[in-house]
Amino acid sequence: MARNVRQTLRYLAERFRRAGVRPKSKLGQNFLVDLNLVELLFRTAEVGPQDVVLEVGTGTGSLTQLLVQAARHVVSVEIDPALHRLAQEVLQGAENLTLLCQDVLKNKNQLHPRVLQAVQQQLAQGPGRFLLVANLPYCVATPVVSNLLSLPRPPETMTVTIQKELADRITAQPGSKDYGALSVWVQCQAVARRVRTLPPSVFWPRPEVHSAMVQIRFRPELRRRIADLEFFHHFVRQVFLHRRKHLRGVLQSQFRKQMPKSRVDQLLQELGLPGETRAETLSVEQFIHLADRFHREVGLRA
Repeated sequence: MARNVRQTLRYLAERFRRAGVRPKSKLGQNFLVDLNLVELLFRTAEVGPQDVVLEVGTGTGSLTQLLVQAARHVVSVEIDPALHRLAQEVLQGAENLTLLCQDVLKNKNQLHPRVLQAVQQQLAQGPGRFLLVANLPYCVATPVVSNLLSLPRPPETMTVTIQKELADRITAQPGSKDYGALSVWVQCQAVARRVRTLPPSVFWPRPEVHSAMVQIRFRPELRRRIADLEFFHHFVRQVFLHRRKHLRGVLQSQFRKQMPKSRVDQLLQELGLPGETRAETLSVEQFIHLADRFHREVGLRA
């Protein structure tokens, strides 16, 4: 493994030197230089010949090369024009590849329409799964995962490398320090598993934190439990803005224009939730029931 990493490092450093390119920390550019782990990421994704794959962060194209050999089509997005040009050189001739020099995000709450259009255009060409497979840049990992789960048709699986801290939040259980809005948002629709924890030494430049390889598998039957996905997402985020406060006070403030405090108390009592309950102790199931009850109440009062 060490020889693999050293060889890749020398190759990338020389290639970047010739092109006059330097990694940009502000863009979260930490390249996975252990090719065994690149292959593990690829194998874990189980890409099939009918699949349409979104890759965020083309980088030097090492993962992209594996993806185009297996998928029906790959849409790969790279924000850095210099890296985009390098990837074009490596990947020229791949007919089942759309390379976008583009920010994947329009804003933190929305994926860029050009990216979505490229993916949807390929999905319309025939049957097949939609997958995300990527060494996600740290700076966009959270909004990418969160916004993809907001789509009417999210990826069936997201197989990614991300910061270990983010992996901890995605897989956290109620009552733990990492449990929050993102934990609930992912787990209300999907099953997430940690494949492997990755040390800084397998990246170049070395990040200051550990990373993790994670797979998030979307489950439509889990999503169907939620009456209004947009309302639920907003509801959970608002509640967790005050995670340490009592649920009663948080909800009374959140719905002060829609109902009196006494009605909030009554709804909590009907759900068997003491007013002193805190958001960080609620299970995903409890959040679904709570949000659904307040959604129906607000709808009745509209």
